[in-house]
Amino acid sequence: MRRADWERVEDIYRQGIEEGEATFESDPPTWDDFDAGRLAAPRLVAVDEHDRVQGWAAASVVSAREAYRGVIEHSVYVDRAARGQGVGRLLLAAFVAAAEELGVWTIQSSIFPENAASLRLHESAGFRVVGRRDRIARSVRGPHAGTWRDTILIERRRAEQRTDPHQETS
Repeated sequence: MRRADWERVEDIYRQGIEEGEATFESDPPTWDDFDAGRLAAPRLVAVDEHDRVQGWAAASVVSAREAYRGVIEHSVYVDRAARGQGVGRLLLAAFVAAAEELGVWTIQSSIFPENAASLRLHESAGFRVVGRRDRIARSVRGPHAGTWRDTILIERRRAEQRTDPHQETS
C-alpha cells in the first residue's frame, strides 16, 4: 500500500464503516493518521487487472513492550463490488505470509459476531476464536448506532507457536 492508493483504500474503509459490520470507527482517518497508526509492513492492497484497488490489509502493534514485538492486530477490507470473488482470501493469505516473514508470531483481530463472512474467511486461513467480548463498545454510526456490540477475538499463531500456552517450557 502506498499513499497513491489512499483514495481507494479510504473509500473501501468508508464502505465498512457505513455497513456497520466491520469497525467501531465512525469515519476513516486521514492518510497521515492511518500511516502513523499502522505498521509500514505488512501493508498490502489487492488490485484487479486494471490496477484498481479491490481490498486492503494493514496492522498495528498490540503493545510497545518488547515481549509483544511479534504480536500485531490486523484489518482486512474488501470493496463491496469485489466480495465473494476470492479477493479477501488471497489478500489475507499474502498478509499472513508477509507477517510471518517479518517475524510476527501472532496475528489477532476483533470481529463482530454478525460478520459471518469475515469469521469464515479467517477460520479458513488458520485463525481460531480466542473468546468473546460482550458489550465491549457502543456503535456511534451506521445501522447499529447507539447499540452495544460484542466482538469475537481471533488469533493466528505461527506453526511453531501453536502449542498449549499453559505448557511449561524448559
